[in-house]
Amino acid sequence: MATAKRWLVNPPIPDDVAARLTQAGYPHLVAQLLYNRGSQEPDSARHFLDGELAGSDNPGDLLGMDTAVERIQYAVAHGERIFVYGDYDSDGVTATALLVQVLRALGADVEPYIPDREEEGYGLNAEALRKIKHQHAGRLVITVDCGVRANVEAEEALALGLDLIVTDHHEPAAELPRAFAIINPKQPGDTYPEKDLAGVGLAYKLAQGLVRPLGDRAPIKGSDVLDLVALGTVADMAPLLGENRRLVRLGLAALNRCKREGVKALLSVARVKPGQVDAGTIGYVLGPRLNAAGRLESALAAYELLTTGDPALAIDLAFKLEAQNRERQDLTRQAHAQAREIALAQGGRGALLFAAHADFREGVVGLAAARLMDEFYRPAIVAHRGPERTKGSARSIPEFHITRALDECRPLLEKHGGHRAAAGFTVRNENLVELAAQMQHIAERELGEKELLPTQHVDVDQVPLAALNRDLFDWLRKFEPCGFKNPTPVLASRGLKVVNSRPVGSDGRHIKLTVSDGHGQFDAIAFGQAPVNSALPPYVDLAYCVEMNEWQGNQRLQLNVKSIQRS
Repeated sequence: MATAKRWLVNPPIPDDVAARLTQAGYPHLVAQLLYNRGSQEPDSARHFLDGELAGSDNPGDLLGMDTAVERIQYAVAHGERIFVYGDYDSDGVTATALLVQVLRALGADVEPYIPDREEEGYGLNAEALRKIKHQHAGRLVITVDCGVRANVEAEEALALGLDLIVTDHHEPAAELPRAFAIINPKQPGDTYPEKDLAGVGLAYKLAQGLVRPLGDRAPIKGSDVLDLVALGTVADMAPLLGENRRLVRLGLAALNRCKREGVKALLSVARVKPGQVDAGTIGYVLGPRLNAAGRLESALAAYELLTTGDPALAIDLAFKLEAQNRERQDLTRQAHAQAREIALAQGGRGALLFAAHADFREGVVGLAAARLMDEFYRPAIVAHRGPERTKGSARSIPEFHITRALDECRPLLEKHGGHRAAAGFTVRNENLVELAAQMQHIAERELGEKELLPTQHVDVDQVPLAALNRDLFDWLRKFEPCGFKNPTPVLASRGLKVVNSRPVGSDGRHIKLTVSDGHGQFDAIAFGQAPVNSALPPYVDLAYCVEMNEWQGNQRLQLNVKSIQRS
């Protein structure tokens, strides 16, 4: 039986590190997991498991923070109208909701502005700035989750007499915009230790900069908005290490206390019990529903959900997002199928997949690109072609920095930006063919000599099934919250006898297994892997996570299989 994934097993923990950690009370397997995540000393291991920071989280250490705080304080004191300019995804919406909530608590005259995806596109736009100045008498604009590449728009703000404070976590270009202040830990000269805060994380740092000096006099506390930080950080796939991990851990506690009416409604409609929200719930249940509003209509529905105090309105909005999410799922399936056909017809077996068409909805091109990337393990670009311009979204594999590739194509592009793994762009239609050719050339140059196979990382190999017990499971739970860059620990066991197997699920896409190594026996579930069931050999190697299966009040450990290989 051929495997679809290449296993990458972490190297064994050095003997001296293992000795230090085991002497501090960590079981050897747990010590290996800690070593894999960068902990070699008992203190760093404790900091990691307890969600503590080893260094300072002083917001004033961020370049531009003091200037931004002073300007906002002046605006609040003099009654100037402030606009918080966000983005339409869950990171931007939560960041907007957070900063507006904090500024209002401080007495500011503040309004949100979230652009329409299809009418205005991503990020700052000049027409919106003119509207803020002339129609709404705005004096100060604070961006969240956007703006660090908005050089032209920053010039427009200057010409209009608007002061612009940019908070953005995306990769800056070589030349920064001429803004009143820029808060981005990735900008040159910034020494803040946490470089991977999400947009909502930076909004929270700005809020800290405003609130911390007030001490006990502050009208709002960090715990009042940490639920928003957790929602945006996890949904935007920010690395769950360092300060992000600490903020999400605290935010999950706030989410499970469930004081926000919109969160209560969202959990109710999604049939999630309060108290059972974890990072996976955000990533797979709550985040997609918040994103659905901005993908199909206006993200203002998601913003209103997160900020309303009216339970009835919250329920109405939650049902609206639920319906939009289902529509988004249907549109994504259609776009993926069509983009797949286009990309393959254009020689899409190369290093990069590219598909552009007028039928694609702008709100789902990124999701379709992600599905292509997952299916073929290649960078993928899917774009909506309009009458004059094409707006695209890209998703990439770890071996290829998609935003730097677009940087090389800058002369062809009107606008672009993003991260290593995801990016967006706008290109005039007359440059579209050349853009596709250049991106393909860059991908061939960077990836042509590499074996491109999806990988399955394995934390600990050769684990006997008898080692899987409740005590180990309790240790594994301490690694939560898990997500990007801090994945759920994956163990591997070899030479397991397949006692029985059968397809399960309404469409038969999953496999239910029972496996044994002669000393222990476990049930296992392999989601989405039914195609291998017919070719399943008598003995297999499994890479899996350990989880607790609850059924009719009974709890039992089971294996959540990530990859199956012939033994």
